[in-house]
Amino acid sequence: MPDSRNPLSGKRRYLWGLVLLLFISVTCAAFSMTGSDDFDIARREVLLRRIGHELLLQSGDDTSRVLPVKKIAENEYQISFENDLTFRTDSLVNTTRRLLANDPLARDYVVNVITCGDASVAYGYAISKNKKDDIVPCRGRKQPRACYMINIKFKPTGIMTAKNGYLLGSLPFLAFVGFVLLRSAKPRRALTGGQCNDILTLGAVLFDAKNRKLIINGRTIDLTGTETRVMRIFALSPNETIARSRLQKEIWEDEGVIVGRSLDMFISKLRKKLEPDPNINIVVIRGKGYKLEISS
Repeated sequence: MPDSRNPLSGKRRYLWGLVLLLFISVTCAAFSMTGSDDFDIARREVLLRRIGHELLLQSGDDTSRVLPVKKIAENEYQISFENDLTFRTDSLVNTTRRLLANDPLARDYVVNVITCGDASVAYGYAISKNKKDDIVPCRGRKQPRACYMINIKFKPTGIMTAKNGYLLGSLPFLAFVGFVLLRSAKPRRALTGGQCNDILTLGAVLFDAKNRKLIINGRTIDLTGTETRVMRIFALSPNETIARSRLQKEIWEDEGVIVGRSLDMFISKLRKKLEPDPNINIVVIRGKGYKLEISS
């Protein structure tokens, strides 16, 4: 009997050895990716200071300081200055695009220039890895000299991908240890991949979905929850026809409520709130639905 159990015992030791080796390999890879991300984040902050330095030079200021770069939220940084400055919008766009091209994690980002006094948005734009998705309004205009701060929000890419890679590499070990742990890990990956930008720039309009606001020429306009859901659908597909049936389904029917004329009422309210910017409007596509038109 002892001899008959030895082969099984040997196989078990071999199997556990393979599992241990897999776990060690995944752990080492995860720490390696984390170290690389830390280096890229430190390098990013140097690039952000370089953006501030070049803006001061373009403003004719070669003596005052760029203040320490602040991390004001996850993936969001703020550049501030010792003195007031002026800038041209196209120069700011070109400078950020050129310098952040050296950041491997900066594929998509939104830039907002904030006035220090009232925290209003003086200028904003969005840059995408796919250039046709760039949203850059009002190029070529010179902004008056004032106290400005520059907020740059990056879309989660490299760091989140590294974490997802760590989780994916751990799945075989988790599957071996227990099916319950595997099921708990999958929703985390799905949640990470489904995140969207909180702020979308549409011409001169900034749409803050999280806080239910439109910011047009420094003026803040509040939205209701339903108006925010309607606006998010349009903002994610500008200049594209959105079927009326899709709007009804995504906004109301999915919540168990079916409406008819209510959609027209909310569209009308959104049109009125977008009126301060003549270059953006929601138009009716007869027999099909609606379209958020943005004039260049």
